[in-house]
Amino acid sequence: MIKEVLEKTGSTFVHPYNNYNIIAGQATAAKELLEDQPDLDIIMAPVGGGGLLSGTALISRYNNPNRKVYGAEPALVDDARRSFKSGKIESNERIDTIADGLRTTLGDKTLAIIRQNVDDILTVSESTIIEAMRLIWERMKIVVEPSGAVPLAAIMEHQSVFRGKKVGLIISGGNVDLGKLPF
Repeated sequence: MIKEVLEKTGSTFVHPYNNYNIIAGQATAAKELLEDQPDLDIIMAPVGGGGLLSGTALISRYNNPNRKVYGAEPALVDDARRSFKSGKIESNERIDTIADGLRTTLGDKTLAIIRQNVDDILTVSESTIIEAMRLIWERMKIVVEPSGAVPLAAIMEHQSVFRGKKVGLIISGGNVDLGKLPF
C-alpha cells in the first residue's frame, strides 16, 4: 500500500524512527532539556522503535561522555532490552501493553546507536506505568500517554539506580483516549 501511495503521489517515504534525520530531530527534546539542566547525571527516554532514545543518547554523549543514558520500556514488550543485550533485532510475541506507542521493534540504525551510546534499558510493569501516568497527571498537571510515563515508572521500580543522582526524563506524548483511562 505504501508503495502505491508513493508512486501515485510522487512522495518520499520517511521511516518514523529508523532514519538518521528523524533521530536528529528527536535529539532536540534532550537538547532542550540539557540546555535547561546541563549538570544531569542521568537522562532517560522511553524506547519503542528507538528514534527518541537514539537521539537522546547521541546529544547526551556529545554534551557529556560520562553522563549515563537509560532507556525504559514495558516488560511485556521488552524487545529493545533483549536486542540491546543480544546485538540483533528481537521481536515480541505479544503487544498487549498499555504503552501502545512502545509496541514496535528497533531498527538497524537505532539498534546500532543504542548499543554504542546507552548504558542500559530498564523494564517496568503495567501497574507501575499506570501509577506513573496518574502521578504525572495529578502532580504535574500534564496529560501524558502511557508510553511517556514509562521513564518515571522506571525510576519508581529501579530506585537504587537513581538514588542520589540528578535525573532528567523525556516525558513525551499526549495521545490519550479519555474514555479508556486506566484510573
